[in-house]
Amino acid sequence: MAGTRFRPCIDLHGGQVKQIVGGTLRDDDAGRLQTNFVSAQPAAHYAQLYREHGLAGGHVVMLGAGNEAAAEAALQAWPDALQVGGGISADNAGGWIARGAAKVIVTSWLFPDAAFDAQRLRRLAAAVGRERLVVDLSCRRTAAGWVVAMNRWQTLTDMALGADSLAMLAEHCSEFLVHAADVEGLCRGIDRDLVRALARWSPIPVTYAGGAASVDDLSLVDELSAGRVHLTIGSALDIFGGSQIRFADCVAWNRAVDARRGDPVS
Repeated sequence: MAGTRFRPCIDLHGGQVKQIVGGTLRDDDAGRLQTNFVSAQPAAHYAQLYREHGLAGGHVVMLGAGNEAAAEAALQAWPDALQVGGGISADNAGGWIARGAAKVIVTSWLFPDAAFDAQRLRRLAAAVGRERLVVDLSCRRTAAGWVVAMNRWQTLTDMALGADSLAMLAEHCSEFLVHAADVEGLCRGIDRDLVRALARWSPIPVTYAGGAASVDDLSLVDELSAGRVHLTIGSALDIFGGSQIRFADCVAWNRAVDARRGDPVS
């Protein structure tokens, strides 16, 4: 891999673009949900912004019900460039590809009763193709290491992250997306140990999300992972009400990465 890239996001909750402290997501959000930002702009606005700056590969994540129309509008604003996740299964994945998703992102459906089901993974890969599938391995740190968390990061599954589990999954998907749920939305720094581990374990591209607090975190992830892990930045970005990281600086970072490897600069 030629270097860490900034990967944009569009997080949807209740049909609106929001930045949320990930650890506060619950089935009953009343009185518990901590929201860093609620946008006055629709999801399609951000998709168009990313399109203008050539930021392909971003993820549109539906956090709960009521987000389908907003997600579809974002995909239509930049067809075949963004990934979509949230409630994805073998039954609806093809429909999301038809609506403009470059790839679909799956987590919870692979873990009925919090237990990994390899047959479901094979079914989903067969439905859309390995190259169209991203497995979300968002996780929480435990005494034994990092464990995949599902159901909006509320429920720990039976899958621990490691070289063997990632190698097995990589046979059926083209990318991993990993939110560090314990630090997601806190803007207090990335989980450095997890970034290092993902770089060692993953045989395919992986995007890390959670805790980014400075544009320097892009160079930090690049250093820790030898350029093998990409970084998503949310709450700290100025386009999401943050004061720590300028979106323009993230765009400039990607252009510098493209220049180093000789790609055309958008």
